[in-house]
Amino acid sequence: MSKTLIIGASGQIGKMATKLLLNNEQNVSALVRDKSKLDDLDSPFLTIVEQDLEGDFSGALKDCDQVIFAAGSGGSTGSDKTVLIDLWAATKAATYAKEHGVKHFIMISSIGADDPDSIESDLKPYLVAKHMADEHLINSGLNYTIVRPGGLTDESASMKVTTERPNDRSKAKISRENVANALLHIATNAFNSNRVFELFDGETPIKAAVK
Repeated sequence: MSKTLIIGASGQIGKMATKLLLNNEQNVSALVRDKSKLDDLDSPFLTIVEQDLEGDFSGALKDCDQVIFAAGSGGSTGSDKTVLIDLWAATKAATYAKEHGVKHFIMISSIGADDPDSIESDLKPYLVAKHMADEHLINSGLNYTIVRPGGLTDESASMKVTTERPNDRSKAKISRENVANALLHIATNAFNSNRVFELFDGETPIKAAVK
């Protein structure tokens, strides 16, 4: 049976996605820096790998058919961690995936990563990091899906989204639970072409929107 490696499985979206995949009886290898953050997860389908993304974590990809990169440096860290995690760890993960013959790489990116110069804010270093990581994945030769969510919220999953950016900037947002459920759909369905798309709360069921 196939196995999905979730990098950043103790983060908010990463952990939600981990739980959803386990509930669907999918084999999951969860890569975390501190395994105690997954103490509340108990499943015969779960393997926990404790490694630091700032080091060599290539061994974590052994025997994995799919990778979900959901790691992030977090909003409370400086630009140094943004470079080391959101850029460097993400590019290393894609390189390792290619070396291990991974069949599908799913990247959690961000709205604005397509053109960081279009947004003048404190988020620009983060968007540059995401842009460069996305470009590395696109040019890696891997089969990929890059998801660029809008502003993240803690609302409950509506299970309805859109890939069309709203004209009203205040509506360019999405709940973390909706993102995690989109990841579940992407990870458990075969797609024939490489894809990059934005994702927001909307009115279309996830399975139809993320087709």
